[in-house]
Amino acid sequence: MKAAPPWILLRGLTREARHWGDFPRQLGEVFPEAPVICLDLPGNGRLNGLASPGSVEGMADFCHAELARLGIAAPCRVLAMSLGAMVAVAWAQRHPQDLAGVVLINTSLRPFSPFFRRLRPANYLRLWHLFALPASEREIETTILHMTTRLVPDPDTVIAQWLQWRRENPVSRQNALTQLLAAMRYRATPKRPSERILLLAAARDELVDAHCSRQIAALWEIEINVHMAAGHDLPLDDPAWVIERLRCWLADDQKAT
Repeated sequence: MKAAPPWILLRGLTREARHWGDFPRQLGEVFPEAPVICLDLPGNGRLNGLASPGSVEGMADFCHAELARLGIAAPCRVLAMSLGAMVAVAWAQRHPQDLAGVVLINTSLRPFSPFFRRLRPANYLRLWHLFALPASEREIETTILHMTTRLVPDPDTVIAQWLQWRRENPVSRQNALTQLLAAMRYRATPKRPSERILLLAAARDELVDAHCSRQIAALWEIEINVHMAAGHDLPLDDPAWVIERLRCWLADDQKAT
């Protein structure tokens, strides 16, 4: 079987590779010819001892360097959500030779959408409480799950897993704030960063308004698919739907060639 471009998966704010859950395994089963590689951003997961870069561009440059360090042959396909999707956009802009395609899930970009759509107002006090005030580990993970999912069948099991990972690889308050500020400051260029981009969004995303993805799709004139029932963490809520959208997207590529 001929090898295909690897899938590089990037998570969002303070999240790590394990937060993809079973999605990487399912993705690998559908696309067995393409390796699936989950990268942690500095400050998260296995890299929690590192300082998070102060900019999305710095995170993108880290990902570019990781390909060489890990011996991953470019070009790759990147599938990324939330903050990770911002990193993917910056990566495509700064190192276009690295990427054969980009899939962006529930993201938002300055200057395309106003702040109140990029972060829904109902979350302002929640996030202030999580990042600036004392909160228990369980309270933090429970709040994140409630903000980001709608279809998880067994939330207690997911929270238990997240608590274990938090204790094994805690993200410092400083790194969490650095990532949040980097996301708030990042500004994308009006030009589409890659010829091959797919946008996936969730209509019931309570963290980021799906209008942000629709606005990006309109400005860049690219394909968008919207899940009508899922929340922000689409790969956790409905991994099968995400993978089917990828399959259709790649099938269109093959027809074009």
